[in-house]
Amino acid sequence: MTNPSRNALISNALDVRFDHGRHHRAKIGYVLLATEQTIQDDVMKLRPDGVGIHFARAAIPDSITASTLAAQADLLAPCAATLLPDGSLDVVCYACTSGSLVIGEDRVFAELNKGAPAAKATSLVTGVIRALHAIKAKRIVIATPYLDEINEREAIYFEQAGFEVLSITGLQLEKDSDMVRVAPDYIREFALSLDRPDADAIFISCGALRTLDVIGEIEAAAGKPAICSNQAMIWDTFRLANIRDKIEGYGRLLSEC
Repeated sequence: MTNPSRNALISNALDVRFDHGRHHRAKIGYVLLATEQTIQDDVMKLRPDGVGIHFARAAIPDSITASTLAAQADLLAPCAATLLPDGSLDVVCYACTSGSLVIGEDRVFAELNKGAPAAKATSLVTGVIRALHAIKAKRIVIATPYLDEINEREAIYFEQAGFEVLSITGLQLEKDSDMVRVAPDYIREFALSLDRPDADAIFISCGALRTLDVIGEIEAAAGKPAICSNQAMIWDTFRLANIRDKIEGYGRLLSEC
């Protein structure tokens, strides 16, 4: 025998009200290195209300070399596919500067869109290039934590992108677990030591470095624009998602561009 009151409860439970959800402004996904310990904090620190941030991680040993980065290419699509498989992701980004330039932007975009076909694909090095164009920089000095085998590739990549690389200097660190521990005050000193009068801007490369903590100080001390990987990536992914909030305290890129 059917219980009428139970049927009423079941019927009422189907009268669901929906709204636009917590992340009604945009949803952005980042594919990180498995070893990454800095980017997630930096993005969440600057996340505006209404913007959803989602992360996936691609396997890599604690060794940042040309060969370990190249091996990331085949991992990007399956990682991107885990980011909001309902298709609501607006932007997807491979969040590794050196990996982006070793693999190449076109391949990165293609792999990301295999996994997240409805999202706008970008990469960390793409964000940096767009940021340097936004501040109208042509001649740059580059500070990195990398081995020279990656520094050489980076210099060529930026030259091919239309910039004059006046100098590039790396800390010769191989382990991501070492890069994340470089003290921000040292990063500031290191970046400023590489500046030269004919440079339009200073670029501090690598998402693992905690440069976001001191990018405003570097820019103020140098008296010229300073770009760092995570600042540029955040700016790029937010703009692609049509999030144009001005963020103060992290350089003119985020506050003015």
